Amino acid sequence: MSNEFVLHSDLQRDGIEIANLPLCTLLLCNDSNYPWFIMVPRRSDVKDIYQLEWQDQLQFLNESSAVSEILMQCFNGDKMNVAALGNMTPQLHIHHIVRFKNDPSWPKPIWGQLPLKPYEKNELEQLQRKLVPMLKEVIGS
Repeated sequence: MSNEFVLHSDLQRDGIEIANLPLCTLLLCNDSNYPWFIMVPRRSDVKDIYQLEWQDQLQFLNESSAVSEILMQCFNGDKMNVAALGNMTPQLHIHHIVRFKNDPSWPKPIWGQLPLKPYEKNELEQLQRKLVPMLKEVIGS
């Protein structure tokens, strides 16, 4: 086991770092089809939530709940989908996806429905200006 945390190459490739929370790095999936965020606990060699120390499990749940609430406020979604799969990317990471009844994949899961549509620079800047202050206010990131 390594002691140094390194973000998996899949997450580096597909994610844009938005904030560092007390335990997790919050990434935005570079797919503008959906408000799709990924939380990654900064712990090395962890594939599943049960492998975190219990204090980290509690912190993770608190951060996940806060992020979910902030995202729903920010995007005014119809449903928050939270999922931990990890079949392709073994590093523990949790998807937080704001869903809308009129989104292109509703009510199906988003995986495999549409090709990734990267954010335009101005879209990304606008999203960061809106979201980061909300995160700082609630989580202190």
